[in-house]
Amino acid sequence: MLRPSGLPRVADPGGGTLMTTAKSGKPLTEVTLDALRAGDLEIDDVRIHPDTLAAQARVAADHGNPQLAENFLRAAELTLLPDDRVMAIYEALRPRRSTALDLAAIADELEGLGAARNAALIREAAQVYQARNLLL
Repeated sequence: MLRPSGLPRVADPGGGTLMTTAKSGKPLTEVTLDALRAGDLEIDDVRIHPDTLAAQARVAADHGNPQLAENFLRAAELTLLPDDRVMAIYEALRPRRSTALDLAAIADELEGLGAARNAALIREAAQVYQARNLLL
């Protein structure tokens, strides 16, 4: 899910790997200001690839920051969703915007899309919101 095959990588000085491809598949060497000025870039040419976020998660975990690593992995999952859906989920997570059933449905949707970490976070939020009387 988070590691589409065939993505080129190059070694970085720290011994890990650096992504060399945009989310669109365009080589990062082609994502330039000149390309932008010429109108040769699409939105996915400047969006982060989920593999890049997964690589950042490994760096965070390797440096003793598991919470940041989990955040990067959740972000990687969210790159698979359309922007408007991410914003709708954000709105649903605001206090008193959703019922427990609404949040459960979002969690189920995310689970079905392979975003298990985000689904777990939504379920945890629903429990906390219930305990703190923050649900509709």
